[in-house]
Order: sequence, then structure tokens, then C-alpha cells
Amino acid sequence: MVPHTYYELRSRLQIALAFNAVIIVAEFVGGFLTNSIGLIGDAGHNLVDQGSLFLALYAHVLTARPATDARTFGYHRAGIVAAFLNSFILILTAFGITLVSLQRLMTPVPVPGGWVMIIALVSFAANLSIALLLQHGAKDDLNIRSAFWHMLSDAWVSLGVVVSGGVILLTGWWILDPLISLFVVVAIARGAWPLFKESLEVLLESTPPGVSPALVAAAIESIPGVKNVHDLHIWAVEPRLIMMTTHVQVDGDDEALTSDLLQAIRNRITTEFHIKHLTIQLETECCHPEAVHCDLNQLASQHPHPKILHSHH
Repeated sequence: MVPHTYYELRSRLQIALAFNAVIIVAEFVGGFLTNSIGLIGDAGHNLVDQGSLFLALYAHVLTARPATDARTFGYHRAGIVAAFLNSFILILTAFGITLVSLQRLMTPVPVPGGWVMIIALVSFAANLSIALLLQHGAKDDLNIRSAFWHMLSDAWVSLGVVVSGGVILLTGWWILDPLISLFVVVAIARGAWPLFKESLEVLLESTPPGVSPALVAAAIESIPGVKNVHDLHIWAVEPRLIMMTTHVQVDGDDEALTSDLLQAIRNRITTEFHIKHLTIQLETECCHPEAVHCDLNQLASQHPHPKILHSHH
């Protein structure tokens, strides 16, 4: 399948914003007219997601801007920051729904099941449509994935309200409303937590998943003419843009610092580890031999079973 372009994703986010605004107004008005706290709460949850969609659109526009003197990586991290904020807000929302649900378990609130069911069903259909609109873009873009999970969680919340409204209409068991909400919280948390963790790892400049620095160092050192690898750093500006810098000590004198050796190292890392943005400094002796990072064994000792850590082997 052909990946969606920047402009397609931007238009989809704009459509999602407009669609979600209609849902919010409908649920607030419906909740007010039927005196349903459940619908008003669902509208509030949608309002949080409206903010997340605005963040996603803003970050998506920013990432298209070119690099500047002040921001040499451009605005790629804007999407990651938005994804982190979105997932954090989603976790807080799940916590808030849990508190309200527990409170309602203690003191059930009367709900007019019929109207609640109809309005929530419309909300469910609309939220699911928005989520499907963003689904393809969510595969490659952490920021769009954040907005996708927001809308999908909203659909689950609305479906929970539909089910509880239907059962309450038939039985009058008001306590089902908070019970279903607790199941919805689990679904929200399952979507939000991996997103929160992944975006946090990128912001902390952790080594990307599936890449082992020990294996990278060993691969470089196995190339004839390479004596030592040190000052190795691997991180992601965003999940699709992995960066690497390293110092490589080579055998021999200055004549050993040839473009052929440099090309061999680049080809090996690009082929085996799919890292294309490389900065490699070749040197005949370590700039600071007393430092532990000049010793490859120090790095290798941190990963006693490196093969387990690498997804390509």
C-alpha cells in the first residue's frame, strides 16, 4: 500500500477535528437535556481528545518545516512531544474515569437509558469513523498514532455508554454504568501505556528498540583494519530517524584513514542495522586512552547476551 503523504494526513486530521467538534456539541446538549452525567462525561472525554487532535495537527505541520540555525534537526521532535502529552493526558483521563466509576458504584445515578443509548450510539459511530480515518497514518507516525488511540478509546467509551444505556432501559440496573466504565478504562490504558513509554524513551534519547550497541560495535570491529570502537551513541530523533555517532580507532598510520575503510563501515551498519544517518570519526589512536569508553569490553560486558536484544538476528 502506498503510504499517505503529508498533505493527506493533514487533511484527515482537519476532517477529524471538525467531526469531533460536532460529537462534543451533540453529547453536551444531549446530556444536558436528558440530565445524563454519563453523556456529559463522554463529551468531556471527547473534549480532551479534541485538544489531542489539535496537538497532532500542529505537530504534523511543524515536522514539515525545514531545519534552521536554531533547530538543526528541524521540528521532528514536535510530533514526539505531542504524542507524549497526548498519552499522558489519556492516562490521566483513564484515572479520572476510574474515580467517577468507583464513586457511582457507591451511589448509583438514575439514567434515562433510551436517549442515552441513541446519542451514545451516534457518538460511537462517529468516533470509530475518525479512528479509521487516521489508522493508516498511525502505522508510521507516532504522533498520528497517539490521535488514533485517543479516538479509538473514545469509541470504546461511547460503546460502553450504549451498552449500559440499553441494559438500564431494560432492567433499571443503574450500577451497570460504572461497571462498564471500568472495563473501558482497561482498554484505554492498554492503548495509552505503550505510546507513553515509547515517546518517553525517544525523549530520553534511549537506544532504539531492536538495536544493540554491543552488536554494532562488534560488527564494526570485525572489519579488517579496525582496532577499536568507542564514543558510540545511537538514538532516535523520532522513530523513523535513527542517528549514530562513533569514534573508530584503526590500525597503522594516517594512510589507514582511507575512504574505502570508512565506506566499508558505513555499508556494514546500514545493511545490518538499517541506520542511515551516521557520523564516524576515524583516528589512529584514542584521544583519551585512559577513559573506559575506549575499551570495547566495557560496552560488551553490559550486554552479556546481545543476540537476544537484536531483532535482525
